[in-house]
Parts: sequence; C-alpha cells; structure tokens
Amino acid sequence: MAAGEYVSVQSQADTEAADIQLEMWSLEQQPDRELAELTAIYVGRGLDEELARRVAQTLMATDALGAHSRDELGITEALRARPLQATLASALSFSAGAMVPVATALIAPRPAVTAAASLAALISLLVLGGTAAAVGGASVGRGALRVAFWGALAMALTSIVGRLFGGG
Repeated sequence: MAAGEYVSVQSQADTEAADIQLEMWSLEQQPDRELAELTAIYVGRGLDEELARRVAQTLMATDALGAHSRDELGITEALRARPLQATLASALSFSAGAMVPVATALIAPRPAVTAAASLAALISLLVLGGTAAAVGGASVGRGALRVAFWGALAMALTSIVGRLFGGG
C-alpha cells in the first residue's frame, strides 16, 4: 500500500515539477502572453478587465511564478504532492487498520476466524468512514456506507482471487 502510494504521489509531484518548469519557460519567453492569461483568470473570477490586469501586473512584478503556479496551475505550497509524507501516512493507516481484523483473528474461535475478522473489518470501515465524514463535515451515514461498500468489495474480490489461485 505504501509503495503504491509513493509511486502515485511521486508521479503527481513529477507532473507538478514539469508544469512549473514549463511555466518558468513561458514567463521568460512569453511574458505578455502570461500576463494576458493571468488577467483572464482574474476576469473569470469576477474582476473587471482593468482591475484584473492591475492585479496580474502587481503579482507578476513580485512573484510571477508563484502567481501562475497558484492561479493558473492550482499548485500551492500547502497542497503540493509530498510522496514521503503520503507513504508514511499510508503505511501507518494500513498498519493501524490491519490491527482490528488481526486481533479479531487471534481471539476468535478457529472455525469462525474468517467470518469474525471480516465482520470486524466491516465494522471498523463503517466507523472510520463515518468518522472521516464527520471530520470533513459530510454526511456520516453516506461516508460510512461508502467506505464499507468499497472495503467489502475489495475483501470479496481478494477472496475470489485467492480461491481462484489456490488460496483455499
């Protein structure tokens, strides 16, 4: 899980870096075009043409790359892709999430281990999905059901693949 997260977020970081490099080139080679682009962005956000141009000129005079990265590309320092941070978060989340079904498997009677661990995992997914939704200000029920549904689907597919390839 962590390795997949690293690869995914590193790809995003690489794309962001390439976009910023292209923007740097454009600012050096085509400053008038870049000013027009930034002005158009601000007009699109509701400023009149004259004010939008003044804002764009002011921002480009102080931090052209920052203004274009933020307003044209949508890349901010706070939201930039951070592969190592994502990897660590994924590894910790995966490990913490695995504790419930593993602990359940250790204490459940042998004939009921699969059912007990699956049920414990689903209950955990419901609780975690609801908690994440509550923290984000979304519908707790919808968040809980969404996470539990996709978790159940993943468990079912994993079980099917395991049976197909001799896992029991």
